[in-house]
Amino acid sequence: MTTTGIPSTKQSILQHLLKQGQASAQQLAQALKISPQATRRHLNELEVEGLIKYESVQTGMGRPQHLYQLSQQGRSLFPHRYGEFAVSFLDTLAETVGKEQVTKVLEKQWQRKAAEYRDRIGNGSLRQRVAALVELRQQEGYMAELHSIQGDKQQFILAEHHCAISEVAESYPSICGHELEMFAAVLPDCTVERTHWINNGEHRCGYLIRAK
Repeated sequence: MTTTGIPSTKQSILQHLLKQGQASAQQLAQALKISPQATRRHLNELEVEGLIKYESVQTGMGRPQHLYQLSQQGRSLFPHRYGEFAVSFLDTLAETVGKEQVTKVLEKQWQRKAAEYRDRIGNGSLRQRVAALVELRQQEGYMAELHSIQGDKQQFILAEHHCAISEVAESYPSICGHELEMFAAVLPDCTVERTHWINNGEHRCGYLIRAK
């Protein structure tokens, strides 16, 4: 599934929730610069469609506040490059040759991917290379963003609000470790540290990239 065919305002709401994890109607209205009434109407429609859900949070003496987030169906709208077929294939491979061999295959795949990324990002400054890496990840459906750390030109945060291989990672979490190793191989003059992980229930994967 994709967000194609969904009105642009609703797409903006879904994308905002994907990036932020959750938000109130007021926060969405302010971020998207639309009226609170229109925001609530869109939220009601998205909830009926099963694309979002909410939890009620008591923040004071008044009425509870609704904090909205994507449902599993809502997350499935965003592009996946792999999916059920990849998981099924890996399961079959594990049954045939054993899980240890599957782990070696996945490791080899990330080594090849790292070599591809290195060739494509070139030899520019650290910021230029990280920005190029972010662009490549965006093209692959990861909804990646680059964040600078104020006052430090040698540290960056790579945030990925959507995991294009989430179904594979759920069944084979070791793939996330290989991904971390891949980033380190792509940027050999840096240390790469995971700061957030979707598989831990967080709404994004995050990596701190720091020049050695």
